Amino acid sequence: MSTGSGPLDKHDLAALVARDIPAGAYVNLGIGLPTLVADHLPPGSGVVLHTENGMLGMGPAAHGDQVDPDLTNAGKVPVTELPGAAYFHQADSFAMVRGGHLDVCVLGAFQVSAGGDLANWHTGAPDATPAVGGAMDLAIGAKRVFVVMELFAKDGSPKLVPSCTYPLTGVGCVSRVYTDLAVFDLGQDGVVVREVFGTTTDELAARLDVPLTAALVP
Repeated sequence: MSTGSGPLDKHDLAALVARDIPAGAYVNLGIGLPTLVADHLPPGSGVVLHTENGMLGMGPAAHGDQVDPDLTNAGKVPVTELPGAAYFHQADSFAMVRGGHLDVCVLGAFQVSAGGDLANWHTGAPDATPAVGGAMDLAIGAKRVFVVMELFAKDGSPKLVPSCTYPLTGVGCVSRVYTDLAVFDLGQDGVVVREVFGTTTDELAARLDVPLTAALVP
């Protein structure tokens, strides 16, 4: 399998996710790195961004004179609005999530298992502050869940694992994982490596404890 330059930085990752979101999809972007995806969606894509705090039709991040302190995403980052944007109660926002009206949600993670389990709200450490937010609803309510994260933690341990050791957010909910070194599909065929950046599938297999299959990309 051919390799590109890497590892990717956070903006490269956000652009990669934006590339793969289907035109016209209704999408929620989780707090943190996933919110950068909004800045990389091409004009005219028809992608409609949804926020837990009650907005449909969110645009890219706001800068300078664009900043309106009353217009933020769920992570309190100032954002812009696109033509036709709508606002509603947070309860209605979560009704959209729980009702299965989102095509894709993009979330960060502490760990993802080979079976698609997601752990992204608590490391289990005694001094850690739990922060589940709307992640449990999003992980189960969206039709597809994309995770974006670094493949290895600061101590070098893998974040794509055979089974999660951190408290779970959702079971079997993640379909694709975007990392700084590779993109993985999770499903009935196991962990399939779609793309690699600055490395090879064999090198990744030596560092991960999960079996990898290289995708047959033309």
